[in-house]
Amino acid sequence: MNCPNCQRDIAEYSNFCYFCGAKQMRAPAGTPVAKRLMRSSTDCKLAGVCGGIAEYLEVDSTLVRLIWVLLVIFPVPLVPAVIGYLVAWLVMPRAPLPGAAPSATPSHAATPPSAQAV
Repeated sequence: MNCPNCQRDIAEYSNFCYFCGAKQMRAPAGTPVAKRLMRSSTDCKLAGVCGGIAEYLEVDSTLVRLIWVLLVIFPVPLVPAVIGYLVAWLVMPRAPLPGAAPSATPSHAATPPSAQAV
């Protein structure tokens, strides 16, 4: 999927562009989109946890990061906030890169046998 604002390639399930921050168009109502909590592969500062939570909740990742920093700064939830981030880092799967599809043929199979050295 391309961002209509900056014309860069972003993930199909993204609600905001990773580069310019523009809100993306929603999928038509007839096609259900499976939501899955995953670490963001493009909107990440440390491990992509806050970016993934922001994509899942359909909010801006800056807001999620700001809330997380506030939870870490206050003295009472310091340990649970840090441990929660580390657990989320370990448990949440990494989202695939946008437009990254594995090639069907290996690179050495692209050259015809007649062109290979004997």
